[in-house]
Amino acid sequence: MGPMLQDDGSSVTSSPLQFFSMMSPNLGFNNNNNNNNNTNNNTNYPWLRELKPEERGLYLIHLLLSCANHVSSGNLDNANLALEQISHLSTPDGDTMQRIASYFAESLSERVIKSWSGLYRALQCTRMPVISDEILARKLFFELFPFLKLAFIVSNNSIIEAMEGEKMVHIIDLSASEPAQWIALIQALSARPEGPPHLRITGVHHQKEVLDQLAHRLTEEAEKLDLPFQFNSVVSKLENLDIDKLRVKTGEALAICSTLQLHTLLASEDDSLRRSIPPLAMMKHANGTEGTNDSASSSPQSVNYSSKMDGFLNALWGLSPKIMVIAEQDSSHNGLTLMERLSEALYYYASLFDCLESTLPRSSLERRKVEKMLLGEEIKNIIACEGGDRRERHEKLEKWFQRFDLAGFVNVPLSYIGVIQARSLLQGSGCDGYRIKEENGSLVMCWQDRPLYFVSTWRCRR
Repeated sequence: MGPMLQDDGSSVTSSPLQFFSMMSPNLGFNNNNNNNNNTNNNTNYPWLRELKPEERGLYLIHLLLSCANHVSSGNLDNANLALEQISHLSTPDGDTMQRIASYFAESLSERVIKSWSGLYRALQCTRMPVISDEILARKLFFELFPFLKLAFIVSNNSIIEAMEGEKMVHIIDLSASEPAQWIALIQALSARPEGPPHLRITGVHHQKEVLDQLAHRLTEEAEKLDLPFQFNSVVSKLENLDIDKLRVKTGEALAICSTLQLHTLLASEDDSLRRSIPPLAMMKHANGTEGTNDSASSSPQSVNYSSKMDGFLNALWGLSPKIMVIAEQDSSHNGLTLMERLSEALYYYASLFDCLESTLPRSSLERRKVEKMLLGEEIKNIIACEGGDRRERHEKLEKWFQRFDLAGFVNVPLSYIGVIQARSLLQGSGCDGYRIKEENGSLVMCWQDRPLYFVSTWRCRR
């Protein structure tokens, strides 16, 4: 990526992600700083504003790691001191590190406030979730980043190939919201040489408004192309989904699709009871079954057991899908400790914020909205929440392989045409910071060398 001209006329020639490799996770304030005589608590730190951008970025990382350490240990005086300094250096309208620091600082502050349940509830009691904000944020994410477009291309081609010659096709979308994927599929199926199948799509979403809009768009497209079509709405959160409401019928070819949704099933009311399945047990299971991908049997990592996830994947296996396509975040945000999650999340979200830094000017209202209403909310959930409230439990690709293998699924090769089309789309995006690579039968989407999302395809192992 070449130099990028900023609003102030200066140029940025290197990514702020380079800061992380220079930082130690053990940085912290001297414990003497919580002395009541410490005058820093009442100063405005004028020297902070004299830092150069690179120095400021390094110091912000130092402050965030230190603040998280103090929050974890209950040292709220020092945590407050760190947050005060961060507030002088960070801004949601600044460079990548300033923006990301503002959202992490807000998340750490909310985690502290949650420890006073009465105060937190009083502050929250008049706040109402705005459905339109979430819909807008996800629409902007689809438009501003290429990740969902790439996942949809690979998913659709894999489904089309699996459904070749089928007369009755049923697709279950476990994260139904964006019509672009299924409009493209309807158009492709209507042009099949053997004629279009009868297509039924079951959409699962917790907001009826989203499903109603999706049903209208898809029905309209199918009627225009004279493709036999039905849409079945299931208003439900994934963890409360009644499998019978999916209305799978005998004689239809079934495809299941989930985009950035399955990880919510890892939420646990009591993380202290979370246990791991030993790697040896998984290796024994994998080596005794047909067609298991090597990554499931050779990975030294154990996978955290989740009864909710295990039961759900077993239920999906019981539906006997011809193909299942999964897209998820490729990062480790499900650690037991705050420091584990914060360190990994800093790397991950700095990459996403850096993507937008290279794409849109700092004055962009769209960029501010997607960072605040989507990425900022994910950061807040990872950092400020615990137990069943912590739903953004992203895990690495290898752990998902282990989960699917244990549930009776086997990885199948990606659609060759889908991968070619995805590479073509990326080449035409006008931004050379994005990368895709094939890894363990999956397509991994990256910013520079940092994996961010993956898409993989599966079938039942009989």
